[in-house]
Amino acid sequence: MPTAIPKFARNAAFALTASAVLLTTACTGQSSSGADDDASKDTTINFWHAWSAPNEVAGIKALIAGFEKAHPNIHVNVVGNMTDDKINQALRTGGDRAPDVISSFTTNNVGKFCSSGALVDLNPFFKKSGIDPEATFPKAMNEYTQFDGNRCSVPLLGDAYGLYYNKTAFEKAGIAAPPKTWSEFEADAKKLTISQGDSYKQLGFMPNYHGWESTTEHYFAQFSPTYFDSSGKSDLAKDPAFEAGFKLQKKLVDELGGFQKLEKFRSTLGDEWGAKHPFHTGQVAMQLDGEWRLGMAEEAKPKFEIGVAPLPVPDDQADQYGKGYITGTIAGIAATSKKQNAAWELVKYMTTDTDAVVGFSNAIHNVPSTLTALKSPKLKYDPRFKTFLDIAANPNSTTTPASINGGVYLVTIQQFGYDYESGKVTDLKAGLKKTAAQIDTDIAQAK
Repeated sequence: MPTAIPKFARNAAFALTASAVLLTTACTGQSSSGADDDASKDTTINFWHAWSAPNEVAGIKALIAGFEKAHPNIHVNVVGNMTDDKINQALRTGGDRAPDVISSFTTNNVGKFCSSGALVDLNPFFKKSGIDPEATFPKAMNEYTQFDGNRCSVPLLGDAYGLYYNKTAFEKAGIAAPPKTWSEFEADAKKLTISQGDSYKQLGFMPNYHGWESTTEHYFAQFSPTYFDSSGKSDLAKDPAFEAGFKLQKKLVDELGGFQKLEKFRSTLGDEWGAKHPFHTGQVAMQLDGEWRLGMAEEAKPKFEIGVAPLPVPDDQADQYGKGYITGTIAGIAATSKKQNAAWELVKYMTTDTDAVVGFSNAIHNVPSTLTALKSPKLKYDPRFKTFLDIAANPNSTTTPASINGGVYLVTIQQFGYDYESGKVTDLKAGLKKTAAQIDTDIAQAK
């Protein structure tokens, strides 16, 4: 059972805004597939990562110890608690102390890493090692680690999003099982809502986009949208999945009390990472969240039994129930590194060795990032955690695609979501067209 907040999960709440400012457009060098160092000779490489919690640091230490035991000639100098801006600066400047291998929590920056040449294309390394990425990694994870055919990163554990629900509240409301479709979800959310004056004694679900993990991309994943067309233009105004997603969320907002009432209630609730999170306290009966929430909720010692299930899907996609939104940590090799073959040995071990992936997953309680590891009998977890393993392995699960300007387009969509849910924008179709045009302009300016 997860017992600590994964660091990249903590950062996920801030990734949308952070990605807009991280990774400047300054040239960081060209990707190289012509690594010529001898990985069989005694050498030391630098590995920079962002984890910092005690159990995470211990997990990294065990992971590197396993690698050095398997490769006694390659020594790894580990530098932790490094943010993307620090990593990006080091990738630009290079030098003996700069990283040879990096790990980032921000998948939104893959497009930047790849297009700028900060990280090398790993396709030649995979080919040289006889590893097929498409047969190795879950579909969504395989997608978010590349940009325009350049596989400059590789998955290193992941996050899967599902539905947490208060089983005690469900029983009191006469609800026998978690909802599988959005219409069932809507009915359950209303049935679980208990008003108290101009507020709530219990809210079935907090639909507002500021409601912790209730972001646009987490909602929309259940509709399997296409963010960009084949020419790279925003598909926001053309793919009906987006209009359906926005309408569904707005309907929930209106039916559960309206934006102002919900926001007033939300302002009285605990924060996302504390023991007073409203799902922990029973103030909210259902919560959209990642796999890390299970351990956090149990640590808070709730007065109810916690249930876990996949998020509902649109009624016309009922046969795809079980899918969800996927993101995670990535690893890559610095283009400035003069030890790329040795660096590849570390990256290959951390991301494709089944026992290594499983051991790291057990240590920090995140979702394994290979298809084989997801089915490993060596995985240790609360039975409810299997829901997230299944979501990660589901071929219908989706992610948000990489972009040349990072996650700016997601920030733009989210901002439109705020305007639409609050009533500031009333013409959805016109708003989608305007937002799509802004996304296209931002991307054109970044090239």
